[in-house]
Amino acid sequence: MSTIVVVRKGQTACIAADTLTTFGDTRLDNTLDRNHSKIQTFGKTHMGIVGSAAHALVTERALNDKELAADFSSREAAFDTLIRLHPVLKENYFLNAKDSEEDPYETSQIDSVFINSNGIFGLFSLREVYEYTRYWAVGSGASYALGAMHAVYDRYKSARDIARAGAEAGATFDTSSQLPLTFKTVRLRESGKL
Repeated sequence: MSTIVVVRKGQTACIAADTLTTFGDTRLDNTLDRNHSKIQTFGKTHMGIVGSAAHALVTERALNDKELAADFSSREAAFDTLIRLHPVLKENYFLNAKDSEEDPYETSQIDSVFINSNGIFGLFSLREVYEYTRYWAVGSGASYALGAMHAVYDRYKSARDIARAGAEAGATFDTSSQLPLTFKTVRLRESGKL
């Protein structure tokens, strides 16, 4: 698992992620993994995905395919992208879309947060898409990260410093997350009132 956070403050949005990959009890840290960044870039969107390590390469291939026409510019555009992506994941990449009998929809097995100049967002395995006003976190270290970001949000001036506090808390307390962190920052089109 992981700790990946997104923050918006003033005219800036930031995504931060730890750099540890785990396979059960085996840990692959950043010194042994050439591709240790959990932040992927699709056009002008920076995305961090949690769950299976296989998601990174699969989503990189699928979302960079021009035919998919991936668009994460808004909540609605991201949802439409996920609708187009799901059959591609099943047909081209052999996604196991079965999770629980109680789930109302097939799962894409992917949870993620992302930033672009339009804001900070999260998308989840049943194709839920959220737009956040301040911050959010995903992964096994998310609860630690959310608590840390809540504690510092009004005291810190920069989105990057708030994101660092959250991701560092996850890396400190979650056994499946580890420093160093990677960051991406974008300027927001509208700062809003935050």
